[in-house]
Amino acid sequence: MTYRMPPEWAPQDLLWIGFPHEAEEWPGYLARAQQQIAGFANAVADSGQEVRLLVRDAANEARARELVSAAVTLERRIYGDIWLRDTGPLVVADGGARKAKRFGFNGWGGKYRMPGDQTIGAQLAADAGLPLESSDWILEGGAVDGDGTGLAVTTEQCLLNPNRNPGLTREDIEQRLARDLGFERVLWLGEGLINDHTDGHVDNLARFVAPGVLILPRATGADDPNAAIYADAKSRAQTFGVTVKEIPSPGRIERDGRIEPASYANFAVTTHLVVVPTFGSPHDTDGVAAIADLFPDRATIGLPADAVLAGGGGFHCASQQLPVGVW
Repeated sequence: MTYRMPPEWAPQDLLWIGFPHEAEEWPGYLARAQQQIAGFANAVADSGQEVRLLVRDAANEARARELVSAAVTLERRIYGDIWLRDTGPLVVADGGARKAKRFGFNGWGGKYRMPGDQTIGAQLAADAGLPLESSDWILEGGAVDGDGTGLAVTTEQCLLNPNRNPGLTREDIEQRLARDLGFERVLWLGEGLINDHTDGHVDNLARFVAPGVLILPRATGADDPNAAIYADAKSRAQTFGVTVKEIPSPGRIERDGRIEPASYANFAVTTHLVVVPTFGSPHDTDGVAAIADLFPDRATIGLPADAVLAGGGGFHCASQQLPVGVW
């Protein structure tokens, strides 16, 4: 069998979402981050897709129940960070057969190590009744994005970072992406967004929206801190031969004088709905509209995510889909 990771726009059986629980990870923002994640879960559940919201303990579950509708299923699990895109299972499929892949996880290069983050992926795979295969290298789900044809996009900043797989060359990583996820071709972009603690995850910069079609942010304003990064990514993508569609950047977003890695590219695609993070930027409306134009087959909404971003990620980072076996 030739297994491949389905594109995110393929039909999904359900969506897992992590619910914030650790005050130290969200100093001053925990309550609002919980509200915003709950809003995300409610929107997907209201669209008709099953949502399983992971909660940490009884108190966390009670808080979640205050915020979500009865359409959202709560599941108590041991997990640290909520970023299930990176710690959850990556599901590959071949003609209806599915299996879960789990990779080594070292807290994004040793920066954030929390109990449960290395085991939650296997637990979710078991819940879904999927056979599990473990791989012999470190990879987070947010570091790669695929178009369903065997083409992946990633960044050199992350996958070639010595804090992940110092003994592997670019060619070694390409071979493992083909072996483990069915990615036979790799588009290498350079740097990710400034101050992204994941070391440049591609899901904050570039996303496939159709086979061979890649979206990238476009700088907005002379002070956009990521203008050079966007330009470099566009040049590399066009040279590689994919079709590039640009969406607005939120522009310069700061918190306490620090540039935040805010991006509309961190949208979550579900079976019936696309959910775009917004940040109180004057470009929010245009950003959501640009993404809506790319998904005419489903509804697109923008939801506040500035408090979620305070913890280091967005809606895509906090979720992981279980795709159906055929797309």
